[in-house]
Amino acid sequence: MEIIKNFGLNPLLLSAQIINFLIILFILKKFLYKPVLDILKKRQNVIKEGLKQAEDARIKLEKVVIEEKEILKSAQLQSRKIIEDAKLESIEISKQMSEEAKKQTEKLFNDTKEQISRESKEIEKKLALNTSELAIAFLEKALKEFFSSKQQKEVVSSALKKIKKIS
Repeated sequence: MEIIKNFGLNPLLLSAQIINFLIILFILKKFLYKPVLDILKKRQNVIKEGLKQAEDARIKLEKVVIEEKEILKSAQLQSRKIIEDAKLESIEISKQMSEEAKKQTEKLFNDTKEQISRESKEIEKKLALNTSELAIAFLEKALKEFFSSKQQKEVVSSALKKIKKIS
């Protein structure tokens, strides 16, 4: 106790100060420290939740990027397939059109050939008819000088019969 008196401490005052300190400490802990800790815990939870959401968003973004790449690859493959199909189809259509053009050309050629043949036959008939008419006319003129009209008719009719057999 002497040491306490040498330092100028009053034990009653010291014990009152310790009790006051403990009361203030209790009050601060009850009303200030605990709410501050709760606020800090809430903030920490909010930050953790934000970080978790950010990580989830990053993972979703990576998945979306991967899906986008897959969709683009699929679209490219489909477009290539469509282009190849279109090329094959155009080649097939070209072949069909070429074959059809050949058929039409052959048909046109055959039709023209037949028409020329028919026209040639008609012209030959007309020519034969004209020739026979000329021959008869020539024969009639030539026979006037040598034969009588009755004999002329017989010769002309005989010549007509022979001409008809030849035609």
